[in-house]
Amino acid sequence: MSTKLIQNSGIPIYQQIADAFRSDILSGKMQQGEYLPSIRGLAKELKISVITTMKAYELLEEEGLVTAIQGKGFCVNAQDSQMLQEQHMRRIEDSLTDAIKAARMAGISRDEVMKTFDLLWNMQE
Repeated sequence: MSTKLIQNSGIPIYQQIADAFRSDILSGKMQQGEYLPSIRGLAKELKISVITTMKAYELLEEEGLVTAIQGKGFCVNAQDSQMLQEQHMRRIEDSLTDAIKAARMAGISRDEVMKTFDLLWNMQE
């Protein structure tokens, strides 16, 4: 897992864990057939509840990113390009939805948001 947990971030710990593994899987840092750390081991390492860790792993399983294998743990599934693109699109949609909500709360117009988006997009090229 490539990120640290932030206790009072407003994002549940299980979600932070799932997000970190999701990022590692979608970026290719974790490959097909690789096992996630054991639930107990990760819980002990992060000093959190086993239930919290299990909830994160179950979330990843629901998304089809990992599969539970009896007696072995959770294994990373093959990520075909269409599924990878769909997962990335979901993350983009979530981020843009948050940005739209923030803009509306701040009274920022659609045109201003689009200009900012274009500026940021062009800066990444």
